[in-house]
Amino acid sequence: MEIILQILLLALGFVLLVKGADWFVDGASGIAAKMHIPQLVIGLTIVAMGTSAPEAAVSISAALKGSADITIGNIVGSNILNILIILGLASVIVPIAVAKSTIKIDIPYMLAISAILFLLGMDGTITLVDGLILLALFIIYLAYMLYMAKHGNSEGDPVKNLKLWQALLFTVVGLVLIVLGANIAVDAATALARIFGLSERFIGLTIVALGTSLPELFTSVAAARKGNADIAIGNIVGSNIFNILFIVGLSAMIVPVPFAANFLIDTIVAIAAGVLLLLCSIRQKKLVRWHGVLMLLGYTAYFIYLL
Repeated sequence: MEIILQILLLALGFVLLVKGADWFVDGASGIAAKMHIPQLVIGLTIVAMGTSAPEAAVSISAALKGSADITIGNIVGSNILNILIILGLASVIVPIAVAKSTIKIDIPYMLAISAILFLLGMDGTITLVDGLILLALFIIYLAYMLYMAKHGNSEGDPVKNLKLWQALLFTVVGLVLIVLGANIAVDAATALARIFGLSERFIGLTIVALGTSLPELFTSVAAARKGNADIAIGNIVGSNIFNILFIVGLSAMIVPVPFAANFLIDTIVAIAAGVLLLLCSIRQKKLVRWHGVLMLLGYTAYFIYLL
């Protein structure tokens, strides 16, 4: 009976995720069109921060409870998943165009801050000073986004004739459904894993990491299928930047964040995933099916290493 209940809850979680992602993308693209903000900027800010809500909730609540040791694993694990699994799956389903500014600025910035996180973590702890450095870099990035919003060209979807209040409502309700769906899905999957006797470590490295990345997955696939590719790629790159600079930075302001030695290897994998994304994007200015297959194979190799 317990197994049937958890399977039903898992299905409910996925239904909420699918519908939430659908409304969220419609709302975000509607805001972009109405306010003449480039969709890439919306993807890198509102959508990225919104879909990173589960990572933020898990990491910041862990820091407040004095369990900050899970923060780095959650963030680095999610960043690897975001690129290799989510962009991998999305680009297998539909080609994803990558804007020039993403290739020239956003992906290199993501790689730079990943390298900075590696350097800050080499002494075994992300300290208060380290947190201040990360938050300062986050403010710099937001300033760049503000500049982009003022000087970029809007690529709003003319098909969406939503009023601004409707677009805002779709965005908020969609985000609530996404976060709620992710929580239900993670809890149900974790319960099923325990019923079948899987270890806590396995659950943490796979189900919880994937669970907190589900909003990015459903939002990116929905955006790509609706032709809002800038939201899809911006969502992932923006989420990775937000995860490192804001979530780790804020967590370190609350309590020193332990950075175990094995996380250095995981951070190198996250940097390698970013380099792969850059190399796949740079020639064709889009991610196609074979790029997606390459990313999924990359995650398979990493998963085998974890086991």
